[in-house]
Amino acid sequence: MSKASAYFIVNEIDGKKDIKRIKGDLDKLAGVISVSMNPAVNSVAVDFDTTGIRKYQLFHELAEMGYDVSESKYEVHIM
Repeated sequence: MSKASAYFIVNEIDGKKDIKRIKGDLDKLAGVISVSMNPAVNSVAVDFDTTGIRKYQLFHELAEMGYDVSESKYEVHIM
């Protein structure tokens, strides 16, 4: 398993409803290990297995949900 983390700044996160929706939808994707959010700064962090999903797919999923991603960062974890 190759693990990576993707960090997104997502505009327009508005309260618990959006947090629940984003976490719930991303958690359902094959390869996603964990999703954490900080609504104070509109950030979404996703740990994932790169053999199951790619960063662009996470970005695309957020866009499909109607969210505008203004920034993203990617880190690969060497194990």
